[in-house]
Amino acid sequence: MRVLLFTGKGGVGKTTVAAATATLAARRGLKTLIVSTDTAHSLADALGVEPGEVAPGLHLHQVDTQKSLERHWGELQEYARGLLTELGLDQVTSEEITVLPGAEEVIALLELREHAQEGRWDVIVVDCAPTAETLRLLALPEALDWHVTRLLPVGRKIMKVVSPFMKTVARVSAPGEEVMSAGERFHRGLMEVRELLTGEHASVRLVLTPESVVLAEARRTLTSLNLYGYRVDAVVANRVFPAGGADEWRSQWVAAQSRLLTEAEESFAPLPVHVVPYLPAEPVGVDALAKVGQDLYGDSDPFARPDVEPPLRLSADELSLALPGADRDEVDLGRKGDELIVTAGPYRRILALPAALARRKISGAALRDGVLRVRFVSGGPDD
Repeated sequence: MRVLLFTGKGGVGKTTVAAATATLAARRGLKTLIVSTDTAHSLADALGVEPGEVAPGLHLHQVDTQKSLERHWGELQEYARGLLTELGLDQVTSEEITVLPGAEEVIALLELREHAQEGRWDVIVVDCAPTAETLRLLALPEALDWHVTRLLPVGRKIMKVVSPFMKTVARVSAPGEEVMSAGERFHRGLMEVRELLTGEHASVRLVLTPESVVLAEARRTLTSLNLYGYRVDAVVANRVFPAGGADEWRSQWVAAQSRLLTEAEESFAPLPVHVVPYLPAEPVGVDALAKVGQDLYGDSDPFARPDVEPPLRLSADELSLALPGADRDEVDLGRKGDELIVTAGPYRRILALPAALARRKISGAALRDGVLRVRFVSGGPDD
């Protein structure tokens, strides 16, 4: 099964590109599911249909956050509602507050895992939220794992001690075993999502328009996605003006876009940069999107296994992490026990070192040709 995620700066047309790719997959005889982690829910508008089987072999799924929460993590939501009621909030307000901002995106990822486990799909296309939200979302499973692994065992012990006093002193109920277990299921589900999306059959495609600001953000996004261990296998340049028959006004756009496309090809090499021309009309509907998909990929196979190495690689004495486009001044490295802390710009990742490297100390680190290499030698871990 192939999993393709599409993201980009808001307004670049990532939903159209994702829908065109999914439509092309179905036209090629692949059982295809397209889902969205974007709360805007514009996929149905792009396809011009309601969720369900929208064409032979093509299914559109739209997340129902409330039902998903109740079905999978009702214990957590029920405890939260009860706690807020005990604190004096009315039932309606408590119900609204328990559906937290960002919950819909997280639920979409967890439902994506369920669809993948069904084994009925050849291709799953994910229309992600704009880049900033997507990066926060994709970083969540590992960040949550770091906290849960360290805090949950301690939290269980503390709850056993303080729960008798919470009802009498604080006048609120302590979470029971079923709530703690639901939290653990939630954590396991997110880790399975991360395993799926960083696996060898999943990749991200960056959608951009040939504009300076958009290109700069796409470069930073590539660096950040690699930092978190996600493969990027292609870039899509959307809304490119055709050069033929251009008047004076459009000729200026053509020249500017041509320069930026060359810059993009250099920035993202060796990744392919697919081009979608500026169309005379908005492509809405399955037929129009299928045409876009065919023009976008031509004779290539966009559903083949990604020919991209995983960003993180380990050997007996070295850890290497691909950070294409990263500036040396923006990359920082730290160590705490058996954890390596890598910072690239505003984003940080805490890597748990395998036992073989955790027993060694760092002998040196360098960022060259877009790859951070950390070397280890025998001896105790660094302070």
